[in-house]
Amino acid sequence: MEKVGKDGVITIEESRGMETELEVVEGMQFDRGYLSQYMVTDSEKMVADLENPYILITDKKISNIQEILPLLESILQSSRPLLIIADDVDGEALPTLVLNKIRGTFNVVAVKAPGFGDRRKAMLEDIAILTGGTVITEDLGLELKDATIEALGQAARVTVDKDSTVIVEGAGNPEAISHRVAVIKSQIETTTSEFDREKLQERLAKLSGGVAVIKVGAATETELKEMKLRIEDALNATRAAVEEGIVAGGGTALVNVIPAVADLELTGDEATGRNIVLRALEEPVRQIAHNAGFEGSIVIDRLKNAELGTGFNAATGEWVNMIEEGIIDPVKVSRSALQNAASVASLILTTEAVVANKTEPVAPAPAMDPSMMGGMM
Repeated sequence: MEKVGKDGVITIEESRGMETELEVVEGMQFDRGYLSQYMVTDSEKMVADLENPYILITDKKISNIQEILPLLESILQSSRPLLIIADDVDGEALPTLVLNKIRGTFNVVAVKAPGFGDRRKAMLEDIAILTGGTVITEDLGLELKDATIEALGQAARVTVDKDSTVIVEGAGNPEAISHRVAVIKSQIETTTSEFDREKLQERLAKLSGGVAVIKVGAATETELKEMKLRIEDALNATRAAVEEGIVAGGGTALVNVIPAVADLELTGDEATGRNIVLRALEEPVRQIAHNAGFEGSIVIDRLKNAELGTGFNAATGEWVNMIEEGIIDPVKVSRSALQNAASVASLILTTEAVVANKTEPVAPAPAMDPSMMGGMM
């Protein structure tokens, strides 16, 4: 998370080896590779590296080289490479570009635009904002034949292989990028589709953060699954902590708020509800102590009189500063647990019923037939 930022995408995959590794992709990456292998600049690695390139971004299909010929002539005078991101490049346009690349006339790489439909248009706009360019599209009344160098995006470096394209250090306006990030965050909050939310999160990461892949390795499949689950739990907890902060762990923070709840001046049923909440706030610490072989009531009494932030380390049986020892809980987790518990309790009180699994009575084992005990004295 330190590498890609709080808005970055972090995924967990299985490694082919036994070591757990972290792979970080800088800049914006999308899953589209070069349209011709003859566009590579490194024939050993089969990648095309473009330094300080211009970037043509369009949702049109380029079939006729004449459509972009004036633009190519302008780029040729600048002696800078060109990345073409288009719906497709085919017809006589692709072989013409390849031929000029092989002859060394200019360095060009063409890739298909990422995504599909409306999502493709949004991603092209993201790339344009990141690189300081303009999407050449009929929606804006723009034509390829009229495009100038001013409409092109720029970046410090672009790397393209057969499957993906990475744009590093786009030359876009920071304010425009920040505004785009804010728009995407707003869309994430309002969307009801989990699929759309995931795709929006990916776009957000590519614009504002980055992409990190944790490749988990282990000696056995069982160990691998356990390791993946542990890393997923840690990742979710870290995200929650970054989002809303942290508090002393092990239920300590819940006990620390007991005085504030106890001071509420309530009467009747509300006072009864307050007392129930007060008892519930003790329960996590009580259960943790019990699981570790300690008396929960004794731990609770001492914790109520301890300094703020001091708690019981059930692993060692010592009283320590929980945050200094790294025993912490994300605020979001503690808050959500308390809210959900209150919601379930309220529902039970409202319905005056609860659905539970009926336990089947276990029949006693049948007595042994005396005739089978003939040889026993």
